[in-house]
Amino acid sequence: MKREEKNLQSRKKILDSALREFGEKSYSQASLNIICSAGNISKGIIYHYFKDKDELFLCCVKDCFDTLVSYIEKGHFDSTDFQSYMQSYLNLRYQFFRENPYYSNIFFNAVLQPPKHLTLRIKELRKDFDALNLRCCKNILNQITLRDGITEKEAIEYFSALEEMFNGYFQSKAYKGADFHALVEDHELKLPKILNIMLYGIAKEESNE
Repeated sequence: MKREEKNLQSRKKILDSALREFGEKSYSQASLNIICSAGNISKGIIYHYFKDKDELFLCCVKDCFDTLVSYIEKGHFDSTDFQSYMQSYLNLRYQFFRENPYYSNIFFNAVLQPPKHLTLRIKELRKDFDALNLRCCKNILNQITLRDGITEKEAIEYFSALEEMFNGYFQSKAYKGADFHALVEDHELKLPKILNIMLYGIAKEESNE
């Protein structure tokens, strides 16, 4: 076996074990010792390929985002109308997380409860995911008539700001100590509603008649 192929196999073995560990626990709860014992890997081998726990976690986060983006891009979107398009996107997300529970845990830990010292690096790793969301947002906006005085650029800026506030709400003190799985379930339950509010607002327009 060539050295390059052996290196790839060793690295994959480490990542597979790390995905299981980070896929079941938060960053702080995950243990390099368990990654070693579960994967029958020496700690020396881990440090040969990865600088530390941070780098190993970030590799798992990158793998998660890249796989999610690829999955959604290959999915089928119902573009009959903007509601159907938006629901197609959400359904693909739900389906991916159901099929990949380890990735689900890593994704929501990275988005909702990121280690503070890794926040900026995670933001860099999710650029392709953010770009996918932007494309989906533009496709939705192309299928609706914007209110007078609202440009596509302004709508997208509003969408981005709303997304940050929405995720920030789940990082707030209100959710400190909450069961993580309940937090994720609440996030995904409220996501369609917040998207609907973004498009329609919360006030029913009064008739002048």
